[in-house]
Amino acid sequence: MAQFTFPLPDVGEGLTEAEIVQWRVKPGDHVAVNQIVCEIETAKSLVELPSPFVGVVHELLAQEGDTVQVGSPIISVTGEGDEPEPDTGATQAVADVAGSVSQEETPPVKNLVGYGAGATDVASRRRRTQASTAPQTVAEGSLVTPGAGDGGSVLAKPPIRKLAKDLGVELAGVTPTGPSGEVLREDVIREAGQATVFKNLETPAWPENREDRIPVKGVRKAIAQAMVKSMFTAPHVSVFVDVDATRTMDFVKRLKSSPDFAGVKVSPLLVMVKAMIWAVQRNPTVNSTWTDEEIIVHHYVNLGVAAATPRGLIVPNVKDAQNLSLKNLALALEQLTNTAREGRTTPEDMSNGTITITNLGSFGVDTGTPILNPGEVSIVALGTIKPKPWIVEGEVRSRMVTTVAASFDHRVVDGDVASRFVADLASVMEEPALLLD
Repeated sequence: MAQFTFPLPDVGEGLTEAEIVQWRVKPGDHVAVNQIVCEIETAKSLVELPSPFVGVVHELLAQEGDTVQVGSPIISVTGEGDEPEPDTGATQAVADVAGSVSQEETPPVKNLVGYGAGATDVASRRRRTQASTAPQTVAEGSLVTPGAGDGGSVLAKPPIRKLAKDLGVELAGVTPTGPSGEVLREDVIREAGQATVFKNLETPAWPENREDRIPVKGVRKAIAQAMVKSMFTAPHVSVFVDVDATRTMDFVKRLKSSPDFAGVKVSPLLVMVKAMIWAVQRNPTVNSTWTDEEIIVHHYVNLGVAAATPRGLIVPNVKDAQNLSLKNLALALEQLTNTAREGRTTPEDMSNGTITITNLGSFGVDTGTPILNPGEVSIVALGTIKPKPWIVEGEVRSRMVTTVAASFDHRVVDGDVASRFVADLASVMEEPALLLD
């Protein structure tokens, strides 16, 4: 038997540290190659780490909640045989880590990004099961991850359990709608919404402690650093326009009733995203990057969507959105936001964005002055759409009105370009048929 140590790898984000969120194994557990051993939280995302070893867990070298430097050992495994035994189905990245380890030296830190759908598929089928009087074992296909007060007998995947924990939802009280009685994301969100309604009926008591101290780390630290850098590096200029979005709302209603969009989530945000792609093509400078030495104008659109999640604000993006049909764009946006809310957004999904939209209207907010996503020169904010008096052909009528706001890096985007871009967005929101050009 040989003992092997697994250091915290660089997960492909260029970061130097990560927090251990949850261990999926304990000393004495048997692990296989590509089996998920823990979840870590970096400054950008929640990542599941697969084991590069076959063997028995000897010791956990970091505790849940610890912030660990990349390259520091986090777990030791007593291997079966003289060398780690890679699974034939393991992905190349993990196999490389396993194959480079020896008893005498610490393995080099490997980049695990892109360890592949195969790794995720295998890992997602391996979950812990535990009886109250029996040691934990890994059961193939298990969705049960027991824990005190966590609805241990409830069928739910780990991201759903984390979502429930973040939203304060007891899984045992959730009515499941998934296959074989599995609790789905929608079930948790529905339960959280119902709980919020009842909670709001009473004013909650003040906490006994006079204040909370929240460590600035992970996503919150990354957000703070990015916003400060953006605000004090790029000179922001903002433009606003009120828009009669009545035809957009009618268009959304028709799409929802169309058989071609059955089961597809359709909202005014979809129209705005399509409008942004159209307006970028007419005003390409807004889809650029400033590098001090040059301005890079992108002739493709990796469109970021600011998503509020239990872990904070993140901005995943739809790659090459300009190539997607309206339906495929709707599906991509839905997948993007669902993945973000479940805490499964990958670093790749948040990299190389070219322009961003934030939907303030989902919170009932009319408008705002958004701060640029670092590395981009434009960001659009869509406000709430609601009935307002509007003059139509000399008469005051009730129309569905919204406010579109946009911020720009004034080093790249001049006032005339910014104004034309926002005017183009307003034109599409007022007449979606322009998208047929």
